[in-house]
Amino acid sequence: MQLSSERQVPASPKAVWTALNDPEVLRGCIPGCESITLLGPDQYELVMAVKIGPVSAKFKGKMSLTDIKPPHSYSIVFEGQGGMAGFAKGSAAVVLQPQAQTDTTMLQYNVEAQVGGKIAQLGSRLIDSSAKKMADDFFARFVAVFAPAGVDEAGVSPASIAEEIRRTETPATTPEFPGPWSRMVGFLKSLFQRKSLN
Repeated sequence: MQLSSERQVPASPKAVWTALNDPEVLRGCIPGCESITLLGPDQYELVMAVKIGPVSAKFKGKMSLTDIKPPHSYSIVFEGQGGMAGFAKGSAAVVLQPQAQTDTTMLQYNVEAQVGGKIAQLGSRLIDSSAKKMADDFFARFVAVFAPAGVDEAGVSPASIAEEIRRTETPATTPEFPGPWSRMVGFLKSLFQRKSLN
C-alpha cells in the first residue's frame, strides 16, 4: 500500500516540527490512538484501536524516527500487531517546506506499508480507502491545533453556536410584536381587562 499527499499548516516549520515530535499532540490527532509512550531517544510505543470494514482490533506497536533533519524532514519506521486481525508495518517520509511570504508550512508525506492476516483479506480497495480516511482525519486534527482557540475552520465560535441554540430553543415568556401589532395587542389586553372588571 502506498499513500502520499500534502497539507498546508498555518504555522512556521519550527512550530510544526515541535508539534510533530510532541507525543501528546500526536495522541490527540491520531484516530483511535489510546496512548503513546516514549521508550527511548526517537522511539515510541503506540496502542490504538483500528476499524477497517467489519474488522476491529487493538494494535500495539513501535515507531522509530530516523534520518532526522530538524526542522525539515524525518522518516518514520513502524510496525504493529493486532492479534487475530493481523499486522501492519512500513515507513513514512515526512518533509516540511516553508511557504514564501507567508508564515505557513507545506507538510508532505509518503507512506509505504504492508498488512497481513485477516485485514489483508479485506482487499486493497477497502484498505486504501480506510488508510486515506485515517490520514485525512489526522491532518484535519493536526491543522486544527494551530487554529485560533474557540474558532473552527469556518471561523465560527462553538460558544456562539451553543448560545444561538439555547436562545432559539428557549420559549419567550413575553412575546414581542413589532410596529402596529404591539398597539393592537395592547388594545385587546385593555378590552379584556375592562370586560373582566364589568
